[in-house]
Amino acid sequence: MHYVSIDLETTGTNPGRHQIIEFGAVLENTNKDTDLQNLPRFKRIVKHPEYTGQAFALNLNARIFQELVQPSGAAQVCEAPELAPQFKDFLLNNGYETDEEKSYVRIIAAGKNFAAFDLGFLNNLPGWREHIRISQQILDPAMYYLNFKEDQKMPSLEECKKRAGFEDTTVTHDALDDALDVVRLLRLHY
Repeated sequence: MHYVSIDLETTGTNPGRHQIIEFGAVLENTNKDTDLQNLPRFKRIVKHPEYTGQAFALNLNARIFQELVQPSGAAQVCEAPELAPQFKDFLLNNGYETDEEKSYVRIIAAGKNFAAFDLGFLNNLPGWREHIRISQQILDPAMYYLNFKEDQKMPSLEECKKRAGFEDTTVTHDALDDALDVVRLLRLHY
C-alpha cells in the first residue's frame, strides 16, 4: 500500500479565513522496508501577498515568517497557486500517475487530524482539486493510541508519541517533521 503523510502549518484554525504557510509530505510504501531517512519528501513554505491569522498560530510559526523575510536558502518557497502543481510533479516523479486519463493524481493521505483540519485548508488552496484528489480512506495514527476507557478526545500527536514509547515526544510544528512522525507512528502497526 502507498500513502502520503501530509502536515500543514497555518496562520490559524479557520480554513475559510486563514492560510497554509508550510506544507510537508512524506511518501510511504508499506511493501518496502525503506529507512525513514530515505523516504521521498516534499516541503514548501507558502508565500501569500498578505497574512491573516491568530496570535497563537503566528507565534508558533515565527520561524516560517523569518524564512520569508530573511531567506536562508535552506527552504523552498512558492506562491499559494504554485503549491498544488509542484506537489503533483513531485508525486509523478516518484511513481504516481494521473487518474484514468484525468489531470489529477489520487492519493491516500495520512496525518494527525488530517480529515478534520488539513483537508479543509487544502481544498481551499487555488488549483488543489485540479491537481490532487484525496481518497476518502484517510489514515490517522490516533486510532492506534486511543484509550477507549479513559480518553475523552483523540490523543494529540505528542500523546501518541508518548504512548508509542518514543524517547523524544516533542512536536516540532515543522510540517515535514510532523509528517514523518505520523509515518513512524503508523509503522509500528505494519
